Amino acid sequence: MCCNSSVTRVLSSSVNQAAHPQIHLMPCEIEHNGPAQISQYFTATIKDGKHEKTVSFRGRGLKGQELRCPQGYTGLVLKEVNKSGFDQEDRTVKVSSIFDKVTYWNLETPPNTDDTVVMALDWPELAEAIHGPIED
Repeated sequence: MCCNSSVTRVLSSSVNQAAHPQIHLMPCEIEHNGPAQISQYFTATIKDGKHEKTVSFRGRGLKGQELRCPQGYTGLVLKEVNKSGFDQEDRTVKVSSIFDKVTYWNLETPPNTDDTVVMALDWPELAEAIHGPIED
């Protein structure tokens, strides 16, 4: 029986050089992989009295909410530097961006607690409750 394993190495020196951009999670597929001049084409407005962001993107109404990374966590955007090995999937990545919050957008309805992205950010706290020590 053979075991295929891969190793991903993170260049720790890249952390200090990483950018701290605004991150947007859009409800669409955009055939672009990399930085974009968001402020030139995409400016959100905040409604008075509510903590809701609204914007129109390519004629579609989007509603968004700023979500923070769970306490003790930081978001990383990784970029592959190279692949090594013939049959293996070993790779080296660098940290290209660091973030602690993301603006999450839905089509025409505000984000809510039933959205998978919102629920995923609750997972570290839930995992700690499930796997943490039991107090008497």
